[in-house]
Amino acid sequence: MDQTKSLVEAVVRGLQEKKGKKTVKVDLSLLTGAICEYMIVCEGSSLTQLSSLTDSVWEVVRRDTGEKPLSIDGGRNSTWIGIDYGTVIVHIFMPEQRAFYNIETLWADSVITEISDNE
Repeated sequence: MDQTKSLVEAVVRGLQEKKGKKTVKVDLSLLTGAICEYMIVCEGSSLTQLSSLTDSVWEVVRRDTGEKPLSIDGGRNSTWIGIDYGTVIVHIFMPEQRAFYNIETLWADSVITEISDNE
């Protein structure tokens, strides 16, 4: 399996383990000049959950793929956390910030896939 797709799947597993909501995969792989191949966007209901989602993504990706993020932006009290894996960028938001920035729709030519919540 392609390394980037394995990374995407591990990110999604990490988000689902901590009950991330409204997760979408934005496929930018066919767009010239895109900043990455995939963006994964998700939201949590509290700052504590955002922190847990971030930790879970880090742990699952490390365990399943051996990858470490290039950087993580946002901290324990942030309402938007970004995790950069190079080919995959993960955005974890509080609902209000996600609605305000609406980043998953910035690339109109991308393919957006909704991922079911893991109840």
